[in-house]
Amino acid sequence: MREQISQALKVALKGQERRRVATLRLINAAITDRDIALRGNGKDRADDAEILDILTKMVKQREESSRLYREAGRSELEAQELEEIEIIREFLPKALSEEETGEAIRAAITETGAQSLRDMGKVMGLLKERYRGQIDMAKAGARIKAELGT
Repeated sequence: MREQISQALKVALKGQERRRVATLRLINAAITDRDIALRGNGKDRADDAEILDILTKMVKQREESSRLYREAGRSELEAQELEEIEIIREFLPKALSEEETGEAIRAAITETGAQSLRDMGKVMGLLKERYRGQIDMAKAGARIKAELGT
């Protein structure tokens, strides 16, 4: 995944795509920050799963910023955030649809044998392991609660 991001940065630099270059540099900086943090824990560098987490977090931050800019009437800043979201999403796996997410949640509940809200952690852990970057875990959590709370 690192190589894919580096190659995209090289292409963007050659094409003089300013927004793309800036966004890809932000991604690389976030990955480097994670690498540095992991060194203290005895790990050499972030793996692809951790990079997916970083990218997912970056998308969420930009979604929130774009919402705030829209509410404040700052359409030019909102457009910038939305453009960055699209660039970051190029490196994320395809997100599951609402229907596919529901099926994945029901399958995870069945597979883990979850019976109540106490078992929610097992279900979330399985979903995170299998669908990292494909499911919004906050939304999935609400759906799992609804499924298990009945």
